[in-house]
Amino acid sequence: MNIEQYISELLYRYQCVIIPNIGAFLTETITTTVQENITTFFPPKKVVSFNSYIKNNDGLLANHIALQEGISYTIAVAKLDSLVKEWEQNLQRREFIILKNIGILKYNIENHIVFEAFEHTNYLTSSFGLTSLVSPTIKREVLKTIVPQETIKILEEEEKEEPILGLPQKKNPFRNFLKYTAILAVGVGSGTFGYLSYLEQEEQSKSLTVQKEVQKEVETKLQEATFFIENPVHLNSEKKTLAFHLVAGSFRSLSNAERAVNELKAKGFPDAKIIDQNEQGLFPVFYGSYATYTDAQHQLTTIQEKDNPEAWLLIKNL
Repeated sequence: MNIEQYISELLYRYQCVIIPNIGAFLTETITTTVQENITTFFPPKKVVSFNSYIKNNDGLLANHIALQEGISYTIAVAKLDSLVKEWEQNLQRREFIILKNIGILKYNIENHIVFEAFEHTNYLTSSFGLTSLVSPTIKREVLKTIVPQETIKILEEEEKEEPILGLPQKKNPFRNFLKYTAILAVGVGSGTFGYLSYLEQEEQSKSLTVQKEVQKEVETKLQEATFFIENPVHLNSEKKTLAFHLVAGSFRSLSNAERAVNELKAKGFPDAKIIDQNEQGLFPVFYGSYATYTDAQHQLTTIQEKDNPEAWLLIKNL
């Protein structure tokens, strides 16, 4: 019996899967997480835990085994009990129970069952196909501010000539030439520096614009890769599915099934009904059908105590 596969199949659909006399596997959905030290995004997932105090048989696993192997519910319960006894013996010998894609069961020093989950399996169907996303660190370049060098001051030293008394002063054309040359050099130098400063500011502005565009594109890609799912499945929340059915019995004769339904309604079960003939040629009779596992299990306990100890829970979309 491939018990790991049966448990895994139920963990995709239900929050609680009970192994009679062992404990219950519980699932909890967690949202998208981010591990900052390695800049990795992880999709939503179901985390599996274990509670050794929930061990009463609710019929879910046994009924699933019966449906998958084509055997009766009673035989499925017997096979499950035999497997549980084998597990208990192995645990007492300090052996590990390794369940593929689920985890490991073992005894601690106080002889209590503890569970170590395998984290590589995600039981959240809405996250199927999603993997972790590693976002590379965005390196931001620091722009260097270029400090302009001080303008070289050209000092004009005028010639000092001692005037000769009695002679007219002559203008020195070479002195004027030096003066105008110095003025021209200062003007050209200032213009060149101004033009270079303008080009430098233009390059800085373009660099900042490109960096902003690249950063915006990267952030957009991250959002699309993390939160966009192609071909999303649209669930019809308005339709209420009754997938949990309480079985009173199955009858070879349709008239006997109708008689059983009338008796159940007379006992106070107004939702009692017959469904279509199954593959074994029997007509199943239900006490009623329920939308949640909790409601069905609560009603099943009451029925088993007060009316029919052999009543059992069928989980199936009909």
